[in-house]
Amino acid sequence: MTDAPFTDEQIDDALRALTDPDRFREAEARVARIAPQLQHVLYAALDIDYFGQLRESELSTALAHDDLEERRRAVRTLLAEETRLGMLIGVAVGWELALELETGGRHTKSERRPDADGVSQMKEE
Repeated sequence: MTDAPFTDEQIDDALRALTDPDRFREAEARVARIAPQLQHVLYAALDIDYFGQLRESELSTALAHDDLEERRRAVRTLLAEETRLGMLIGVAVGWELALELETGGRHTKSERRPDADGVSQMKEE
């Protein structure tokens, strides 16, 4: 991972490349090989006290609706939010995993600095 932030054009090009079915199949195969380990990280992140308590509270609220359609809407919204959160955590884990592999574990939290967009970058050595 580079020290320079990526341009919008670079990000768009990279995302466009991921829509290539062959490229995506390769990525799926790589993820499938390490999925069990990644699941442990995702479960740990989602079970942090704050998220666990929030999820239980939202679930209780969703199920408490007397109206069946309102209950369905609330449960669907909760599922969508959990999916979104899982995806965001997955991206963060993937990003950190790439950094860990690239640096051979030679980076720490204190070595990072946020750029103008709030994205952490490695400090120059």
